[in-house]
Amino acid sequence: MLPKADLLKRVEAKEQISHVIDQAEQALKNWEVVLTDFLSPPELAEAQEVFGLLAEVQTMSWGGYPQAERQRLALARPELPLEIAQVELVALNVAGNFLFDPATHRDFLGALLGTGIVREKVGDILVLGERGAQAIVVPEMAVFLSDSLTQVRTVSVKTETIPLEELRVREPRKREMTTVEASLRLDAIASAGFGLSRSKMVGFISAGDVRVNWKAVTQASHALQAGDLVTIRGKGRLEIGDISITKKQRYRVELKRYS
Repeated sequence: MLPKADLLKRVEAKEQISHVIDQAEQALKNWEVVLTDFLSPPELAEAQEVFGLLAEVQTMSWGGYPQAERQRLALARPELPLEIAQVELVALNVAGNFLFDPATHRDFLGALLGTGIVREKVGDILVLGERGAQAIVVPEMAVFLSDSLTQVRTVSVKTETIPLEELRVREPRKREMTTVEASLRLDAIASAGFGLSRSKMVGFISAGDVRVNWKAVTQASHALQAGDLVTIRGKGRLEIGDISITKKQRYRVELKRYS
């Protein structure tokens, strides 16, 4: 048995990670590869941190394309072969004419969930503008959604499976910049990277909307380091690059902002 109680002390998403630990125990007991449903980035990060402490379990995650946010996690004994191909996914094309009634990511997600499935069965959704969208789902939902997803907003749609290779993935927009700060405080670096006032950034942090490496941080004084990833709900991501000391003993920080 895995030390479940001890492992859960380290995580925020206790209910989700508890279920993943149960699935890992199933994988160990039956000598098989077990797949989770889709995990959000914070859940995936916590699961990988948990299993990184255990030699008994190996993991592999995949969401259909390299930059996918929502991914499934494969769990197995280290003695078993584990490859990306074992993380089963299906891509759906949701085609319609959205020229006169544009639909957002939220609209497509709402239509998918409106068929009666739960969020964990759906991975990333790629909005294609007036042509519709593409969605990644667990295989057991593919036929059901092909039959059931017939409308998004006021637009009639045709939903059908497509090869993962036909996903139209857009590279995230990236902006590189440099800031010089007196400290490596989260509020200072993040306000420069996201182009927000220091006071507004403190508000986001206090409200729990800011995560560092997918973990919620509510202290504005939290010290960042090279390699950290800062995310703000609805604002994108900020990657902390090289950090150096100037002649005036200030910190020069290289930043990459993705939106």
